[in-house]
Amino acid sequence: MSEVTASQTPACAVGDERNGAVSFAGQLDDGEVLTGTPVVADADDTGDLTISNATVNTSEIVVNNRDVAVGEAVQFFVSGMTDTKYTLKITVSTDSSPAQTLVRYVTFKVDR
Repeated sequence: MSEVTASQTPACAVGDERNGAVSFAGQLDDGEVLTGTPVVADADDTGDLTISNATVNTSEIVVNNRDVAVGEAVQFFVSGMTDTKYTLKITVSTDSSPAQTLVRYVTFKVDR
């Protein structure tokens, strides 16, 4: 797996409408957090997906069975999945000076 591919790989079925989260914990500098409005997009531009509610987490959440502190994950909602493999591109800024922009990918397969 590439360094820019998130380890999150949700199991999805055709017709699912899912909340998703991608952790950036361990990829941020000491004291740095994510900020602003992240962009979550269908990297393959399939036209299938509707992605909404992209935000930086404002409370501690669990991703891949690990606690993720406030400001260290991107959350979103996705629907419209068909029987195929998708890659989402997550782009988010940080509060460092100067601000950094982080881009990560999450890939998942949708089954019947």
